[in-house]
Parts: sequence; C-alpha cells; structure tokens
Amino acid sequence: MTSEQDGRAGFGNRLRRLREDSELSGKELAERLGWPASKVSRLENGKQTASAQDVRAWADAVHAAPEVQAALIEDLRSLRVEYATWRRQLRAGFAPRQRAGVVLSHATARSRMLTTMIIPGLLQTGEYARHVFAGLADFYDHPSDVDEAVRTRLRRQEVLYLAEKHFRFLMTEGALRARLCPPAVLRAQLDRLLMLSGLLNVELAVLPSDAPLPTVAMHDYSIYDDSLVLVETVDAELAIRDREDIALYERLFEAFWEAALRGPDAFEFIAALARELGRPD
Repeated sequence: MTSEQDGRAGFGNRLRRLREDSELSGKELAERLGWPASKVSRLENGKQTASAQDVRAWADAVHAAPEVQAALIEDLRSLRVEYATWRRQLRAGFAPRQRAGVVLSHATARSRMLTTMIIPGLLQTGEYARHVFAGLADFYDHPSDVDEAVRTRLRRQEVLYLAEKHFRFLMTEGALRARLCPPAVLRAQLDRLLMLSGLLNVELAVLPSDAPLPTVAMHDYSIYDDSLVLVETVDAELAIRDREDIALYERLFEAFWEAALRGPDAFEFIAALARELGRPD
C-alpha cells in the first residue's frame, strides 16, 4: 500500500467513526446525503478521496462540531497533495517524465506558469534544454537520456501552435538572466522568446528585479486549467488538486501578473537583455 493509499484509508476511518458515533448505518447516511451507498463505502474504505464539499456534507449530516469539521478539511487538503519524488520519477531517465508532460499539455486548455530561475520548458530551445537536462543529470546522478528528453520536450511545444490552447508565462528577470548555459545559447533562447510575440494564444510577462512586488514568490509552479497545480521542489514534484489551494495559487499568479511588464513592454525588456549578450555565434 502506498503512503497516499494509507492516507485515504486513515481519513476514511475517521469518517466511519463519525458516522458510527452518530448511530447511522452507511445506508442511512447515504440516504440523508442523497448519495449512492457505494460512495459512502468507498470513502470509508479509502477507495476514493473525498472533496471538501463531501466532507462538509458528511460533517453536517452527522452533526459534527465545527472544530471537528475544520480539522477534517485541513487534513483533507494535505491528503489531496500528491508527492512524487524525483528519485522515483527519474529512475528511467528524463524522457518518460517529458512524455507525461506531452499528455498533460494536450489535455489542458489554459496553462499559467511562473518561473523564477529558468525559462519554462514549453519555451526552451533545443540547446538551452540540453544544458538544463545535462545539469540535472549531473546533480541527481541519474542515467542520462538527454537527447531523447530534448526531443520529447520539443515535441511537447507543438501545443503552442494550437489556437484553442491559451498560455500565460510569467518569468522574473532572474529567470531570463540565469546562466544555465553559455551566453550564445542564452542569447538564442531570448531570441526565441521574441519570436513568440506572433502567437496570439501565448502571453509573456516579465518581473524586473526592481519591480514593486505584492508579496514573495517562494517557488516556481504551473497551473493547468483550474484543476491542477504542479510545484517543483529539490526532491519532489507536488501535484495539488484541492480547489481552495488552487485558488490561492491563482490569486498569487494574478497579483504578480499585474505587477509585471506585459505585451510590448515585456518584449522590449527581453530584447534589451538579448542586446547585452551580443549576437549569437
């Protein structure tokens, strides 16, 4: 049993105890909630993860104290964060994770990404991506499949040219300046960003280092539609699906978006950085 399954089972036991303390059978509780009895069974046995709405309805139906309901909701939010270590994800190399990204990108209509020290993968040139993957391979000491990972990352970028998709990329000045590659490669990467100005479904924004900030951006993250946030840490990738938590990430993104340079101002800023690097070889 995985830690995620253990968590669901433990949470289900807490729901069962609340039901039993209220002297309701599973069938009686299902009728009170207007649910099929099978849903009550799945939640209690950890076969299904409850939503916040499910937990509130359950707590109300069994007349749980407000503090009990609040504790359940807080624990549920932690339970709905999926934690996948890079050690496990990269066991077979970088390419499988990139292939999963291809599927996710095609399944998403609206993507929003905030990066502080790197150009987003969907915007990277092949050479920039190659240096990124090579550095990660050295750092994590994983078998290197850099060439295949680069090819898969570039294939993922095909979604940028699908008119029905919409993208917002928010980068700090630090992300644009970060020397993850030689200057000539970075210059070509900045030129690539400028070329994207012709895509009507792609919006770029830049946070200059001297821009007044509404709060602190503690890490990079990506929002997929309104149903998933992916957060990358040093040791793992967190998948957040709780709607209240996603709303918090959305609010932070919009606050930084409003503080950033956008449209022609963003492209002029990127062009000035490119000029500092000189012409690529």
